[in-house]
Amino acid sequence: MLNRRLLRVKIMQSLYAYFQSGNLDLYKEEKALLHSIQRVYDLYLLYLILPLELAMIAEVQMEEARNKRLPTKEDKNPNRRFVDSHLMQALSENNSLHHQVEQRKISWSSDHEFLRKLWRKIRKSELYLNYLEDEKGEAVDRRFLEKLFKTFILDNEDLYSVFQERSIYWDFEDNDFAITMAMRYFSKIKSVENYRTLPSMYKNEVEDQLFVKSLFRKCINNDEENSKWISLKTKNWEVDRIALVDILLMKMAVTEFLYFPSIPVKVTLNEYIELAKFFSTPKSKVFINGVLDKLLNDFKNEGRLKKVGRGLMQ
Repeated sequence: MLNRRLLRVKIMQSLYAYFQSGNLDLYKEEKALLHSIQRVYDLYLLYLILPLELAMIAEVQMEEARNKRLPTKEDKNPNRRFVDSHLMQALSENNSLHHQVEQRKISWSSDHEFLRKLWRKIRKSELYLNYLEDEKGEAVDRRFLEKLFKTFILDNEDLYSVFQERSIYWDFEDNDFAITMAMRYFSKIKSVENYRTLPSMYKNEVEDQLFVKSLFRKCINNDEENSKWISLKTKNWEVDRIALVDILLMKMAVTEFLYFPSIPVKVTLNEYIELAKFFSTPKSKVFINGVLDKLLNDFKNEGRLKKVGRGLMQ
């Protein structure tokens, strides 16, 4: 579930904090790094159970309406399409999901008032009212939930503030990633019977954790050498004109070039150029690409690249 790009982002953030803090306790920072990755998965699980929380609030409100002194016809016979949808049934019967939620102590209980306000907005929206009148079908249910997340959850600053108060480890990138992955999960629920599984946190836990720890440690342990390599190719640049994030991304890339024999050169190059687009200046992409290209030529000419397998040098 957590891809290598996200892992690289978390490593970059931890390295930045490590070098800027002056607290050079590698093992303490490594532990914090692994915890920050765990927290992204927690956020993903929170979004997976969010529709269930909204459905429960809707159920309570329906019951309150039925028990009014003078209930209307609609109060007595509410439209239960959302709360009874195959998506809600699939999520409520997913034992793997609920086991993880219980094990990790994940809950929306402290944010109940926020969810009530959110549901009021959804219930009054044109999106929800149209859904209630739309043709029935599992595909329609999935499309509605996707539109609901895009309209009310994605880029919701109030929701982001709620999460910021909960954990210092969550940021916009984590939030957007978790929402996107949750929406992808919902889109695959074709029926109640065929989707009671839950993606594991890592694609390959042993390999991915080894990647995280190795890249983090090797970037730190080889920082002096990496700095020398990069300085040789940036002699015409004043140090204070180079963004700190650019330097860090290049150090990470150099570390992958030299110490990760199973990762293709092209993959490393593309990954850090992409990260530069999101985390650094508008010109960083071109700058980093140019410096890394020069370093790659030197590494190849000097026989420093030790890639294993066909096509890994390209």
